[in-house]
Amino acid sequence: MKFGIITFPGSNCDRDVAYVTRDILNCPTQRIWHEDSDLSGIEVVVVPGGFSYGDYLRCGAIAQFSPAMRATVAHAQQGKPVLGICNGFQVLTVYRHVAKFSRPQLFAAHAIEQLLVHRAHE
Repeated sequence: MKFGIITFPGSNCDRDVAYVTRDILNCPTQRIWHEDSDLSGIEVVVVPGGFSYGDYLRCGAIAQFSPAMRATVAHAQQGKPVLGICNGFQVLTVYRHVAKFSRPQLFAAHAIEQLLVHRAHE
């Protein structure tokens, strides 16, 4: 399972997430700058915590216009899992109607959780 971790100006947990996915879970991990839109090969997109763009205006107000978030919406619309952590989840709620996150993605999130639990006990 390959993880893509989006980094915005103001993100502060992206390195932590990369450490967990790469070094603890032994999963391929790619850091994705907010201006990038290539998610090819990424199975799970992670939008980490922190303060995207300093949370000016409100959470996700500026982040929603980034190429990485547009690519994340396309990723979600294909039924692929997207995980938002803390501020990352708040950023994703800006897209809740645009991306039309579906019930199967909740099961995908459960599968990610099970992978994390399994790998943590190895």
